[in-house]
Amino acid sequence: LHPDNNGGPFGSGFIKREIKVDLKINHEGEVRRARYMPQNSQIIATKTSLPDVLIFNIGTHRTSTAHTTECNPILRLKGYATEIYGLSWNPNTEGDLLRAGINLDPLSTCKGDGKVVEVVAWHCEKEEIFGSVGDDQPLMIWDTRTNNIFEPGLTVNAHTDNVNCIAFNPFLEYTLLTGSADKTLALWDLRNLSVKLATFESHKHAISRAEWLPQCKTIFASSDPNEQLCIWDFSQGQTYQQQTPINAEDGPPELLYIYDWHAAKISDFSWNPNKPFVICFVSDDKKAQVWQIGIFYLYYRNNSEKYFFCFHRLNEHIDNDDISMEAMSGDRREIAPPPPTANAAANGS
Repeated sequence: LHPDNNGGPFGSGFIKREIKVDLKINHEGEVRRARYMPQNSQIIATKTSLPDVLIFNIGTHRTSTAHTTECNPILRLKGYATEIYGLSWNPNTEGDLLRAGINLDPLSTCKGDGKVVEVVAWHCEKEEIFGSVGDDQPLMIWDTRTNNIFEPGLTVNAHTDNVNCIAFNPFLEYTLLTGSADKTLALWDLRNLSVKLATFESHKHAISRAEWLPQCKTIFASSDPNEQLCIWDFSQGQTYQQQTPINAEDGPPELLYIYDWHAAKISDFSWNPNKPFVICFVSDDKKAQVWQIGIFYLYYRNNSEKYFFCFHRLNEHIDNDDISMEAMSGDRREIAPPPPTANAAANGS
């Protein structure tokens, strides 16, 4: 391993740079969710504490010469619920948008027997399939092709408290995650929802969001409202069938890293779909931070191999337009090595 130009090991050190805000768009109220359309990154859907969902075209605002303080979306989707922020574009069908709570002139309405629907998400491959979770604990799977769209195709009581997030795996078509106010995450197989594949426990507070790493089928991140974000790899549970007491002190084997350096509640986060292991957080202290995660290899004399997991902060965006960029190393967490390569096995390594 080589230190960086500032002399820090494992890529540590500090790099300060200046970046600029590319575009500002006037908006009604505080932005709670912003999601771009996968097929057209110029189109963005947003949700505030107000009932409506607003649709913006970035290109229109970029070319406009009018100076105004008014909010001018290209489309306004009327709704009735204020404190519900579920918002999901269909990754397979352009223009299809799911929103928990919209009830005026939608293409179709799906209604279960439960209470509040908190979050909705489309399946990553099946354009007709989506899931919903909410305050009454069930996970519901819906199919828009069915004759009775008012009834979910599959329902299961997923947790012991409100279910706050759902995420379909982009590589494994039958695999999905749910996160709950009971402080746990659950891994599910759509072919058999009667039993959880795995349960992940480390958060000390209700889990508010979970998202799969777009470039890996086993790694995902989760966050809670109290400044904590966790990185997980569910394949690690197969490696550590028996944890040593020392390893157990660091958490379950699937837990790669705990990030708790934010000084305020993490409102939302998102993996970069193009750059592996790059993640952005926004928080209630009006900051957005971009971090890159590094996994380093250390080799020992006995040819054993271990990984260490580090965070590097790439930039920080503060609401007053004073934006700085710096790189900082995080704590290291040992995780299991991959299986040996064919050449290594042949050489007896």
